[in-house]
Amino acid sequence: MSVTTYEEQPKVERRSDRLAERLQRIWETKPGLYGWISTVDHKQIGIRYIVTAFAFLVVGGVEALIMRVQLAQPETRLVTPEVYDQLFTMHGITMIFLYGLPILSGFSNYLFPLVLGSRDMAFPRLNAFSYWVYLASGLFLYSSFLTGSAPNNGWFNYPPYSLPEFNPGPNMDFYALGMILLGISTTAGAANFVITVARTRAVGMSLNRIPILVWGTTTISVGNLLAVPAVSLAFFLLWLDRQFGTHFYDASGGGRPLLWQHLFWMFAHPWVYVIVLPAMGMVSDGLPIFCRRPLVGYTLVVLATITTMVLGFGVWVHHMFATGLPYMLLSVFSGSSLIITVPSAVAVFAWVATILAGTPVITTAFLFFAAFVVMFVVGGVSGVMTASMPADLQLHDTYFVVAHLHYVLIGINVFGVLGALYMWFPKMSGRMLDEKLGRWSFWLIFIGFNVAFLPMHWTGLLGMPRRVYTYPIEAGWGTVNLITTIGTFVLAVGFLMLFVNVFVSLQRGRIAGPNPWDGPTLEWATSSPPPPYNFAVLPVVASRHPLWENRLREGTGESSLDRGIVLDNGKEIIATTAIDAEPDLILKMPDDDPSPFLVTVFMTLGFAGLLLHWWWLAAAGGLLTPVGLIAWLWPSAELAQTAEGVHG
Repeated sequence: MSVTTYEEQPKVERRSDRLAERLQRIWETKPGLYGWISTVDHKQIGIRYIVTAFAFLVVGGVEALIMRVQLAQPETRLVTPEVYDQLFTMHGITMIFLYGLPILSGFSNYLFPLVLGSRDMAFPRLNAFSYWVYLASGLFLYSSFLTGSAPNNGWFNYPPYSLPEFNPGPNMDFYALGMILLGISTTAGAANFVITVARTRAVGMSLNRIPILVWGTTTISVGNLLAVPAVSLAFFLLWLDRQFGTHFYDASGGGRPLLWQHLFWMFAHPWVYVIVLPAMGMVSDGLPIFCRRPLVGYTLVVLATITTMVLGFGVWVHHMFATGLPYMLLSVFSGSSLIITVPSAVAVFAWVATILAGTPVITTAFLFFAAFVVMFVVGGVSGVMTASMPADLQLHDTYFVVAHLHYVLIGINVFGVLGALYMWFPKMSGRMLDEKLGRWSFWLIFIGFNVAFLPMHWTGLLGMPRRVYTYPIEAGWGTVNLITTIGTFVLAVGFLMLFVNVFVSLQRGRIAGPNPWDGPTLEWATSSPPPPYNFAVLPVVASRHPLWENRLREGTGESSLDRGIVLDNGKEIIATTAIDAEPDLILKMPDDDPSPFLVTVFMTLGFAGLLLHWWWLAAAGGLLTPVGLIAWLWPSAELAQTAEGVHG
């Protein structure tokens, strides 16, 4: 196969309409229902992730509002204890698993090929599959409400309370099977991100030129490949205990309830960084745009990102200080929990230095990014307090821990995500969000968040335990809880204003150009929204900020954004070497394919059969899933061609 370049075709006008039309025909998704089901376009999949995750955020928020009304005053009887147990469990599952990572995966799915200078993810069909399985797992978990049997033992689901002796209904079966299903999605997506970064970067985008957003998502993807098997195993063993009378967690049968805590927290504490590090990457790439200067300490921030994930695998026992483990072991994990603050502090100092050394432009996105830094510090400090064993024994299972968790999940994740939404919304939609409405929503969210969750620290210090559905008047917690409830409703109004802004702007927002913020990275070199093929000519990168080269004078050469490899002989992308991003191979990409959707349907039917004890349905799903995989992996005539090397 010959490689066409514009240097070899001087008579062809650069970015000609003819080339654009040809690439449009090659890469565009087919119309109608078939195209909606079978699309493998990373941009459409990314937007689906974002919309679905925000939908789960709204549902989880409604659950939180009901709980806060219940707790606003003592002795309230808005809901029954059983309903409250289901609400706080599903609220935690939703926010941590169905919103926390998927929203970040949505932005990463959309942005990865754009910021890397490619046309798609490394495995487009696997990308679609990860989304469909994520959606199926969320619907599977929420279908439990239809039977009144939603998970009801907290998001961390400790035995023996999750065993059939104490929880005989299908509540925990929904949770166990739903989380195994979600783990399949997470693992597939993580593998795709890692290979995409390793092999599909733009020519010249060596490791020291990769945006921080990419570093954050890639780091947590490697972490997920290592951590998700632990929790999948934990839930599978729980399901066996519940269905077949095994005794992995049943102490009366020789099992160990602490085995669950080890397996769960070996996954769940790294998961904290999974829902934080990509948001940190968004802030690290967003702040320089609005501060009009490169990020201070790029290399240190990259190293801090990787170090945080590595250390995150060595701190899980600080969730278990109250379990009676040997003090020597607890001391080791207490020390590692304190050390992990060092790389986080490096990132904070880099952000603050970038703001102070730059010339900030105060936009809504900048406000959210700046607030992110403040929330990061508050959440980090409250987390460090629980790394001390004496303090943790006092704070364990109180509302102080709930406050810390929300500062990490909402304060770090959501504020970073909302800043990213305001920054990249023009790229995704072609229209600008309204800045005036955006500032109103920011201040309502910022004030409402702190009024809601800052007092929870005080509630915890007063001794209020978490997961209680009411409390006596004599406890003296009523006033603080009322303030918290008021804050949650202010926060909800801020989010409502955000959604109004998005809806109105999609209809009649100001038209955005290719680079409305004067950003330095490759996604701002395409139209808004980008075409299905992303780049008519694949860019060649010579610096970390290819769109700012003239003003920064960095790098050893000049990036080329309109001269280079075309690749218009079918769906093709270029593969580059892992370290220096030198051209290596031409890879054929698959066309639209319904197989990922069908495999997800078959797999979900199998899980439904396991839940309902319809073994025939489980067997049918188990047989149809490999059939769908064979259809998926069966090579077409075009894909059967051997990839050819790129010369020159």
